[in-house]
Parts: sequence; structure tokens; C-alpha cells
Amino acid sequence: MTQHVLLIRLAAPLQSWGTVSRFSRRDTHSRPTKSAVIGLCAAALGHDRAEELDNDLVAARFGVRADHPGTPVRDYHIVGAGRYPVRPRDIITDHRLAAALAADMANTDGTAFGHHELADWYGAPKYVVTEPDSGALVSKQLSRGALVTERWYLADAAFVAALQHPDRAFLARVAAALESPKRLLWLGRKSCPPSGTLAGPVSSGTIEDAFKSTALLPSQSVGPRPSPRPWAWVETAPDTPAAAPVQDQPVTFDADRRAHTTRWETRTRVTIAENATEWDVIP
Repeated sequence: MTQHVLLIRLAAPLQSWGTVSRFSRRDTHSRPTKSAVIGLCAAALGHDRAEELDNDLVAARFGVRADHPGTPVRDYHIVGAGRYPVRPRDIITDHRLAAALAADMANTDGTAFGHHELADWYGAPKYVVTEPDSGALVSKQLSRGALVTERWYLADAAFVAALQHPDRAFLARVAAALESPKRLLWLGRKSCPPSGTLAGPVSSGTIEDAFKSTALLPSQSVGPRPSPRPWAWVETAPDTPAAAPVQDQPVTFDADRRAHTTRWETRTRVTIAENATEWDVIP
């Protein structure tokens, strides 16, 4: 059966491909994961997270070539703490806040509502529960200390992802959606929008063929020249020599039951052909 390949350009000032991210520490993989790229395409096609996964997307063979691996950077990120002006909804949600504000404002000259702060009281309600005596909604945490989180990104990276599928029309539909997406797209995290053209050409053959016959992506920054033989990771059968397991085959993107399973891939160097096709990129 004839196979076809869609190449996808993944480039931006920052991207982040988390694999074991938690709130206080958000990691990034060294390259885009299959789950992330399938999610990107699903969003472009307009699918909702709660929907069953598109069978064609899930079944597509996946590969990624690291044209510019990028530089890992750590973001020193602080969440919470501080005091904020009291808002009407804060008073509605917590009667204790209304009482404290009334007493405090009685000793304040002029109109201070909307600009008024209470000492040791964090403005946004946190851990809202029902008070046993009154049944009113109250916050269990009135003040908050700063929480330092560790967030990792890849700076100035550029990857070529590939989807291999026997249905050329399906890949063409994905390519069109990536350029006219029905939902917002980002490279692993909402703070990492893609830059320029995403959809590359659709060609006949395998991922290996497409990687060899397509030139390296142009660099978006001043830095060391990329290797003329970039690394690539290509999905393969479990019994392939040197194949390694990867836990990023998506099962569902539903936020309440998100799950992944195992697939297998091999890592290899790609030798770009001398007559390789250049990219037509809108930066």
C-alpha cells in the first residue's frame, strides 16, 4: 500500500514538551512528543478534548527530526502571595470579608472601594468550602505565601514532525487545518505559540524518505550552525532492533481521564540529500 507523509514545521522562540509535568515543576522533553503533535493537529481540525480520538490521527506513524535542538532554559516563576483590592464577588463569596471590609473602611477617608486592601488577606478566594454553621461559602486560606515553580522551555528550537498515513487526502486535510486552525495552537504550552508556517509538503513514501529529501529548516536565531546530519526519532514495530519504548501514544485527551500508552521508536542520524527540497516558509 502506498504511503504518504505530511511534514510539520515546529518552530518558535520558546516551546515546551512536558512529559511528567506537575504544578510546581513543569519539565520539557528534548523534542516534540507524539501526543503533543496529535493534539496540535486535533485542535487545528476543531476536535474537543472530550471527544473520542480521531482514529486516523492516532494510527498515523510518527517521526520527528531535530534540525535545531534549541537551548534548555529555566523560568523562575512565582505564583500567588501579595494583597489585591477587594472585589464585589469576593464580598459575595465570603461574609467574613464583607464584615472586615466594612469595619476597615469606616476608618478610611473618601471612597476606597475597588482600591482597598486588607492586611494579611489574599484577594482571590482559595479553597472555597461551605461553612458548617451558616452554610455560606468561605475561603479556607485567607493569606498565601509565594510559591516558586520551575518551568523549563526549549529556546530557539526548530523541529520537523512527520505523520505517515496511506490516505493522502486525510494528510492534506490536516495540512490545510494547520494553516487555518479552528482552535488556538501552541507548541506544548499556551505561552508558546508557533511562528510562521506549520504545514509542510505532503509527499509519497516513508518518513525516512521525507526526512532525507527535505532540507534543514532555516535557523531563526544567530548561533552555532546545526549539524548537517540531525538526529531523528521514528516510530517503528516493537521487535525492531534497537527500538526503545516511549509512553506518549495518546489514548484520550479528556482532562478528567487523560491517558497514554506505549509505542516504540528508533533514533538515527539523517543524511540530507544534496538535492533536498528547500522549505517555503513564511516566518
